[in-house]
Amino acid sequence: MRKAPLFAALDDEAAGRLMQSMTQRHLERGDVLFHEGDQGDRLYVIREGKIKLGRRSSDGRENLVAILGPGEMFGELSLFDPGPRTMTATAVAETQLMGIGHEDLSGLLSGRPEVAKVLLAALAKRLRRTNENLADLVFTDVPGRVAKALLDLANRFGRPVEDGILVSHDLTQEELAQLVGASRETVNKALADFASRGWLRLEARAVLIQDVERLKRRAR
Repeated sequence: MRKAPLFAALDDEAAGRLMQSMTQRHLERGDVLFHEGDQGDRLYVIREGKIKLGRRSSDGRENLVAILGPGEMFGELSLFDPGPRTMTATAVAETQLMGIGHEDLSGLLSGRPEVAKVLLAALAKRLRRTNENLADLVFTDVPGRVAKALLDLANRFGRPVEDGILVSHDLTQEELAQLVGASRETVNKALADFASRGWLRLEARAVLIQDVERLKRRAR
């Protein structure tokens, strides 16, 4: 929790007081925290687990915007720009959350401008990542996007093992395809190609990356 942008500018005493003012939520895999279009006035920080943020088109297709893990926050747009939620938040693993409402956060920001600066930096980072994802959809082929997504997941959720880096992403094949903006068949073909080259090994809702450098070159 101390790694979260909301706490980064606070000393231990202030961080402890803030945590006491926050509410806790527990979600099982598949539980929806809020839907796109819901009214929202609460920011959430992930304590354990993973949350997927997605949007659904009028014909029912879903696109995943992000997969978030421990220490990451979401829902902050509703605090700075009150209005309907722009995405649906769903747990992809058993998840523990801490939430803070608009009134409590406003009081914190008014007394600690350094926290506001950290939150704005986090928003800028999120916007930068969104711009990169849009550019990838236009300029990068599907295998390149798959390689880049796997490296990003490895950077945040991977752990070194004897044969490489084990990335327990908790995503189904369909969810991984939604994350890179492609069909499941095309993504599966890319993964099978990477596996046949010895770059990775597929596991149940996980992947063992065996050649990081090859994936990095393919992601460029």
